[in-house]
Amino acid sequence: MFQEFKTFIARGNVLDLAVAVIIGAAFGKIVSSVTDDLIMPVIGAITGGVDFSSHFIVLGSIPESYKGAVTDYAALKAAGVPMIGFGSFITAVINFLIIAFIIFLVVRAANKLMKPAEAPPAAPPAPTPSEVLLAEIRDELRAGKR
Repeated sequence: MFQEFKTFIARGNVLDLAVAVIIGAAFGKIVSSVTDDLIMPVIGAITGGVDFSSHFIVLGSIPESYKGAVTDYAALKAAGVPMIGFGSFITAVINFLIIAFIIFLVVRAANKLMKPAEAPPAAPPAPTPSEVLLAEIRDELRAGKR
């Protein structure tokens, strides 16, 4: 059983998948940073200072022991207040769209690189012995009529 597991793990597909998952997780963090630190502030500036990360709807009551700001999403979430964080959802959708677009570009580039070069057009096939013989007979008949 151990040998079968070792064979399974040693296959290229499993190792490739493991590497892809690790790189994908790291890439996801980079994209999240780009979205949170670069894109969303620009969108906020365009929309008049809107900060999507702080947009939420409080569904329940805020505990009496809560001392933070009522507009602090992270603090309210840590206090256990039920909320719908639609700003975080918008940020996650933008992250997804960025990742999907970059994957599209990578796959498109890989497809172009992997596309085989177009072969030159094949030369017409050589005539068969029967065709050569028929051409000789034709030529003889044409020569005899003159």
